[in-house]
This record gives sequence, C-alpha cells and structure tokens, in this order.
Amino acid sequence: MFLRLARPRRRAHLASLATVGLLAFALPAGADSPHPHSHQRPAATAVASAPGATTPLAGYAIQSSAKVDDPPSAISEPGYPASGWYPASPRSTVLAALLASGKYADPFYSTNLKNIPASEFSVPWWYRSDFTVTDTSERTYLDFSGVLSAADVFVNGSQVAAKDQVAGAYTHHELDVTDLVKGGTNTVAFRIQPNDPRKNLTMGWIDWLQPPPDENMGIVRDVLVRRGGPVALRDAHVTTRLAVPALDTADLTVKAKARNDSASPVTATVSGTIGSEAFSQQVSLAAHETKTVTFTPATTPQLHLTDPKVWWPAGMGDQPLYDLDLTATVSGRSSDTAHESFGIRDVKAPLNSDGARQYSVNGRRLLIKGGGWSPDEFLRWDRTYVEDRLKYALDLGLNTIRLEGHIEPDEFFDLTDRYGILTLPGWECCDKWEGNNNGGEPGDKWTSADFPVAKASMAAEAARLRDHPSVISFLIGSDFAPDATVEKTYVDALKAADWPTPVVSAASDKSSPITGRSGMKMTGPYDWVPPNYWYAKREGGATGFNSETSAGPDIPTLDTLKRMMSPSELETLWKNPSAKQYHRSPSGTFSDLKIFGNALGGRYGPPSGLEDYVRKAQLAQYEAVRAQFESYGRNATDGSKPATGVVYWMFNSGWTSLHWQLFDRYMDQGGAYFGAKKANEPLHIQYSYDSRSVVVVNNRHGSASGLTARVSLYNTDGTRKFDQSATGVSVPGDGGKAKALTVPSDVGGLSTTYLAKLVLTDSSGKEVSRNVYWLSTKPDVLDWDNTDWYYTPTTSYGDLKGLNSMAKATVTAGARTTANGDGTATTTVTLRNTGTGRTPALLTDAHVVGADGTPVLPVEWNDNEVSLWPGESATLTATYRTSDLHGSRPSVRISGWNTATSTVPAASRR
Repeated sequence: MFLRLARPRRRAHLASLATVGLLAFALPAGADSPHPHSHQRPAATAVASAPGATTPLAGYAIQSSAKVDDPPSAISEPGYPASGWYPASPRSTVLAALLASGKYADPFYSTNLKNIPASEFSVPWWYRSDFTVTDTSERTYLDFSGVLSAADVFVNGSQVAAKDQVAGAYTHHELDVTDLVKGGTNTVAFRIQPNDPRKNLTMGWIDWLQPPPDENMGIVRDVLVRRGGPVALRDAHVTTRLAVPALDTADLTVKAKARNDSASPVTATVSGTIGSEAFSQQVSLAAHETKTVTFTPATTPQLHLTDPKVWWPAGMGDQPLYDLDLTATVSGRSSDTAHESFGIRDVKAPLNSDGARQYSVNGRRLLIKGGGWSPDEFLRWDRTYVEDRLKYALDLGLNTIRLEGHIEPDEFFDLTDRYGILTLPGWECCDKWEGNNNGGEPGDKWTSADFPVAKASMAAEAARLRDHPSVISFLIGSDFAPDATVEKTYVDALKAADWPTPVVSAASDKSSPITGRSGMKMTGPYDWVPPNYWYAKREGGATGFNSETSAGPDIPTLDTLKRMMSPSELETLWKNPSAKQYHRSPSGTFSDLKIFGNALGGRYGPPSGLEDYVRKAQLAQYEAVRAQFESYGRNATDGSKPATGVVYWMFNSGWTSLHWQLFDRYMDQGGAYFGAKKANEPLHIQYSYDSRSVVVVNNRHGSASGLTARVSLYNTDGTRKFDQSATGVSVPGDGGKAKALTVPSDVGGLSTTYLAKLVLTDSSGKEVSRNVYWLSTKPDVLDWDNTDWYYTPTTSYGDLKGLNSMAKATVTAGARTTANGDGTATTTVTLRNTGTGRTPALLTDAHVVGADGTPVLPVEWNDNEVSLWPGESATLTATYRTSDLHGSRPSVRISGWNTATSTVPAASRR
C-alpha cells in the first residue's frame, strides 16, 4: 500500500484443533533485547539523508492504551514524555518487551506462561519512536510490514493511516510523510490493535505450543525511514532463465518501477549494474506517474550470460549470488537507488506418475528432506540463534525448511541462500487463513475486508521472496486448499510479482481449480508409531511427498528437562504418561504422553525413575527418527510409488517443549538429533525393518564403488550369532541405492532382544559408515484399519526389554581442546570400550560441559551416541564458540545406555 499524504488537519483459540501446524523458538542469553528492568527511553534514530537510504527505527517506548489518557495528537508529538513506558526493540511484540523489562518470570519454566494475564493485551498498545532528520530537501517515507494485527499510524501529531488500511501481518505499507517531517526530531506512533489469529490474517500458533497471552500483538519487522528525490525506484527484481541441463547460458530480465512523486513531469535515467555488466535507459514520467522499466537480453545483450555461476542446494554444488544495483537520476542528480541479490537456478516440481510432487533443481532430481520451522514463541529475532539452527539443519543432512506461516524476516532467507538450504514458505492452517477453505477448518469466514488484505499479503511476500534462490515454492494452502475465489486472489498476486517457482495448492492431498493437485500428503503421524511403520507404502509411510510427519513426542535431555520443569512436574513426567503436560500442546489430542508412554513401557519396560525414563526415551527417539529418514531415503529411487519428500514435524520448537523437535530450545541434542544425523549421512548403510535387507544409500553426487557391507547380529550379552559380508558393492550418486544382502529370518540362537551392527568399508578397508540397531524377534504389530489422522495404533509391541539386562560396559575417554583462531574451539574425544567381556557399550554419548556441568551449546559433533564393542574405539570432535564456556575450562561428560557417567577434563593443547 502506498499513500501520498497532504498535510492533514490535526484531530483530537482456536475453536478446535483438527490437525497439526508448525513453529516455535526462544531467545537465549545474549540475544538483542533491552536489559531486564530497564525503562530507559530508546534513543532517537538518526536518519541518513542520501537518496535511497533506508534507516530502521532503533526501538520504541510502548504502553497500554488503558494507561494513557492523552490524545494521539499529543502522544505522537516530539517531546512527549512517555514516562513509565516500557522500552521495546525494533522488532518486538508487546509481551517480548515486557519480558525483556523483567515484568514477568521466565515463561519457559514450568507454568509461568499461563500466569501472565491475557486481559492486559485486550486493548490497543502504543508504540512510539523518535527519529532525527538533518536534510529536509529529500522526500521521506515510512516503509514497513509485520504489524500484528492492525494499527493507526501518526507522525508529528497527525494521523497518516488508519487501522483498516494497516491490517495483516504480511501486508507492506509505504507512507509518504514528506510534508510532515521537519528538521530535527520527529515522532512516529503506532496504536497497535489486539491480535486474534482466528479473526485476523496474521499469525497463530495452532497446536504447537501454549500460545502467548498477547497473541504476538506488536511490530515484528523493521520500520524503515526511506529518503529519496522526486523519482523513487521500487519493486526491483531479476527473473532468470537457465539453460537446463547444459547450464551453460542464462537469460536475465531486470525490472523496476520508476515512480514520480513530484507534481511536475520529469525525465529520469535508470542505470544499473550486475557485476561488471552495466546498462541504462531513460524514462519520462508525468506528475505522480509510475512506469515499469524493463531490461531484457533482447534490448540489453549483456543480460545473456554465458557460463553463469549457478546456485545449488547444499551438498549439490556452490551457492554463488549476483548483485543488482540500480540508480535513478534526475537532471544529473541521484534521486533513488535499489539493490537486490539473486541467484541463478532452475526449479521444477511436476507430479510423477503416482501424483506425487517431484522437485528438481537445475535438472537434477532430489529427495526433499526437511523440517518444520518454528520461530521464537514471542517472535523475537536473533540472527545468531537463527544461524545456529540453520547450521544444525546442514549438520543433520537436511536440505529444506518448511515455514507454515510465521514467515521470517529478510535475513532468514539471506542465510538460507548463503547456506544452500531450500525453503517452502506458505500460509498456515487452522485459523483465519483457512476460514474460506474447502474443508471447514477453524477460523472465521472471510468478509469483504479480508480479500484485499489477503491479496496484499500475497503480493508483499511474493515481492520479498522471489529473488531468493533458496525459495523453491509457495504453498497457498496448508491442511486445505483455498476455494476458487481465494486461490485466484493469490495466483493473480503471484503472477503480477513474476513469481518464478511452482505454486502448490496445499500441503495436504488437495486440489484447486488453477494450481491443480498439490502432489503432497498430510497423513501424519503426529504421535508415536514404531519404526516399522515408515516402511509401509501407505498413510505416512515412505512414498510420495509427506509435508509434515513424525513419531511425535521428543523428550529433551535431562539437562534441559531440569531447566524447564519443576521437580513435581518431572516426577509426573515419568510416573504418569496420561497426565496433561503443559509443555506439550493446548490441543486435547496432544496434551499428554499416553501413547508414547505406553509404547516406552511396553517395549523397553516401565521406567524406574526420571533418569531411566529419559535414557529409554532417547533410545526410542533415536530409532524412530532414524527409521523415518532411512525409509524415505531408501525408497526415493523406487520404480513404483517412490518417496519424493519428507518434512519432519517439527525441526525445532519455539519454546521448552516435549514434542515435535529434533533438538530443544537450548539447542541440546539427544536421540532424535543423532538418529536423524545418522540416517542422512552422505554415504550410509542401513537396515530395512520390512524386508531385513541391508541397503547402502549414496547421498553424494558421485557414485561409489568397491565397497564392502558387513552385518553382524549379537545377543545382548555380546555373543555373535550371525555374520555376513558383501563385497564389490557399487552405488550410484544423487540418492542412489544398492541392496547389499538380506538378513535371514531364521537365525538360530538369537535372544528376544538382539543387536545388529552394520559396517560399510571402502576399497582400502576404511570404515565409511557404521550403524547399530536394537531389534526384537517379536515384531511391533500395527492396526492399520484403525488408523486415525494423527497415528496408527500398535496392538502388540516389540520386546526390547532385554536391553535392561545388558552388563555394564567400561568406556574410557581422553579429550583435548584446540583453539581454532576464529572464536571457536574444537574438543577431540577418544572413546574406547576397555571391557574384558563381550558386551558392547550401547549409544555412548559425549557432552562438552563447562565448570558447572552445563552443556556448551550450540555444538557440532562429527558423530555421537556411538556403540562400541570391546576393543573398539571412536574419535569424536565437537566444535563450539569459545565464549559459550563463559571463561571456564571444558570437560567432557560421557554417559550411555549401559555405561556409567563420568567426566574427564579436556585440556587445551598449547
């Protein structure tokens, strides 16, 4: 929305939860927020004067309208005292600011969150910020999005926009305030309306976590003060056409809108560069006229590139980016500038013969292996924390992040471009966004006022995301596809923005008239299922594209549990799986851990205490997550009903959660994390729960040959009962697989619970992949006929209780630490099973800890949770920021299923 303003006169939760969605996160220590208990007024923002300059407001003073009697004309005047107001960061919800000021206790501990009164956020809140201008000869604009849910906007005592104009979290607004801005201090004030995701096209939390009592009302993206001359450049972007499969040429088209904001006709010169290539053209504009300026290879031959630098997803190639710079000059003087980064790549996603969506990038097919993204519950932005989590995605072997709503700021996509992580943004389910869908999700039906907001939201996000090579689709529906009217609203906006990648009607198996069948499925599960579930080519099993799925609960490490739950809550956690868990979900379906608890006790035996519960949970989560990714990886190249994509639900959580996360809020890593990391390693040997086959999957581009695959079966006492090898194994690249051998079904002498060790070696005998399974001669039996939308019941559990009788294994450890010179350190840990018997040490875990025993996080391990037979050793490395030691010396804590916990120093190497 663009409003040109003359100087005006001054004047006085969800009803039901039928399915799961995505999102969550929390601000760690050191994030960019005001100091607790600080009521210091934010400093005025000094605005740059150069044409094309954009300066974000540095922060706000905020206060409830219930506590402010003064009129807007006074509140928005420079010099208004704002005494007793709370400071807020440049991107802040109301509650985020109150938490930063120390008004409430840690919302991530116990049930503190529900003690925050929601009534405090049922009225509008004022956001007030000052900025200074030294040069009034340039035009001045306010440029922003990210308002939840709507706002009246005032500048220097005058209203410049009303809440019916500034509505929706994603709509983009540009307000020309030139006639109101003066030299010196100026003030902008927003009167933010309460947010209700069931009634507003904003953001909601569905059933991921306990929702914040303010429903995230506030301003969660930057408010920019833009400067410029008479001609403004807007909407600059580049469309690319890459020659596939040769990749030897690319055609670029550059577009931008030149807008004359003066009352007189002008002739402007728009000039640009991409690398060393320069181009320009003149454009004549009548008063207040806007024209699109276009540069094509036909008119600008240098936009036909030979040997272009092609952008690839991580693991498939490099991630080069190009820069577009544009300048508009009038009478030889710069009037405005624009900058865009972009990548050259080609994305296709047709439906295969089974109706599943199959993505390819630059002509090479790939299995989408992703996770559902969650921002911070209070929508606080911390670039370092986001970057750390994206690095975890790469460490886990994932290539994609799905954002169901809660579409992050620009820097998020700058990072995914840089790291080669694909993204699948889209609208969310279960609230106003699907109020007009084809299936009756909760959320109010749209009124005539909602359609313009939806169209403006789509147009704004399309314009913002289209040049990012990491963005490979937009999902215009989630659990349901939009109806014909809404779909056309979205598609028209995407087309107008030159959207370059496939538009998908829904994340579920739905269709819409224009975009057609989604090619995705949303069949769950969202709660616990046994590992063999994933191998069936039905429901959520490894066939087609499953947009959100996992075995549900993920119990954090004991370190994290003690940080997030009270002693009484921890006791209930292991003793009573049927109890409601505040750190699960507000949904009745996902409010307890009964299904998971029954399976844990039925398969591993009832827990004897909290520590026993946690260690059994880590084994259960390791095997469940590993099986999910392994089954999809194995089936990706099948000739019939192949797997084309899987999105783990979820990648992370926005708060201290007991489910739907591969790692916890504090970034600690347990069984789920290392199960995923093992399954997605570049060259991988794995066991098939359905056919007992041993398969090698090659996630690298190049083929692999001369491999030897070996499988050995052991009773829990370490007695070997089966051993077989296959030599000369060859595996094609790009997700190719090779079946090495099959384990017989009638191996004699196996105990009911037994272990399978799989080892892959190269032609020189070097171990390149190792994988250990705990299995049972008694299978898990699934009741497929009674499958519900969130899980398939298990009528008989496999028997893994024999693990409880494993003898203690002696593991010795040595560790040393080396400073890397870039603010990080690497601790190298050597583990050795020095036991004199035959018993292996199962799932031995290493944690780098500080002087107080707290884990050093985040951390990247080359491997962890390893299983070692007597005489075997493993060398692990952990890299982390030295500052996260907080001045202490590192140690390494060793623990495991049948290994006593010990801590060894990790002395620094000089």
